[in-house]
Amino acid sequence: MISQNEKFYLSQNENWDTFINDDNLLEKVEELILVLKQRDENSIDELLPPIGSNQELWACGVTYLRSKIGRQEESKAGGGADFYAKVYEAERPEVFFKSTPHRIVGHDSFVRIRKDSTWDVPEPELTLVVTSSGKIIGYTIGNDMSSRSIEGENPLYLPQAKTYDACAALGPCIYVTDKPLDNSTTISLTIDRANKKIFEGSIAISQIKRTLQELVSFVYRECSFPCGCLIMTGTGIVPGSDFTLQSGDKIKISIDHIGELVNTVQ
Repeated sequence: MISQNEKFYLSQNENWDTFINDDNLLEKVEELILVLKQRDENSIDELLPPIGSNQELWACGVTYLRSKIGRQEESKAGGGADFYAKVYEAERPEVFFKSTPHRIVGHDSFVRIRKDSTWDVPEPELTLVVTSSGKIIGYTIGNDMSSRSIEGENPLYLPQAKTYDACAALGPCIYVTDKPLDNSTTISLTIDRANKKIFEGSIAISQIKRTLQELVSFVYRECSFPCGCLIMTGTGIVPGSDFTLQSGDKIKISIDHIGELVNTVQ
């Protein structure tokens, strides 16, 4: 489904991996709109996560100062605080594999917290949609679910803290544009529990220490992505050490120009 100026168009019989992996995606979409029939918004039954079956989701860490401080706090007891201080200043950023498509959910679906974790948070992140050539052709919203207790115990436990079933959410759409996002673009997070707001925060993407293309370049070093990939760019909204998610919590992440991604903790 394609949306422009609050009008909706359905393109059928498209292979998603091929369709999205196009350096000229905006031009292709604009040409399609000219020939497709307009559809009613209610014809959308379900919003699937905007990632192809042959794509991967990668992530970048410690890209905001607040994230650096949060990681240092959680890993201090385990002796890992210095690692996060160093990577924030280093030439090489932290990048890691986050998930394959089958562990990713879409808008209005359930995300999970690990049963063997005692401290869990959502990480709201601007997420890049990148072609196989390394070109950023769009943006979506990402929720990088994370176990702070597991990662904080030992930095080598990062894969276990980050990758498990329903460990990430993407959506509700891809914002396709050929222009860089304005630095004032704001990411906002609210968490509701029993219909009451228990956390809220926001940050502008201008606070990301590195350029978006720089992050892409490190993910693509010595790695090929034949169908392109999606890259989470880190979080600058970190709830305090007195907060942990519970089953039933509703997580709402919004980013200017893109929309709002809503998920409930299972």
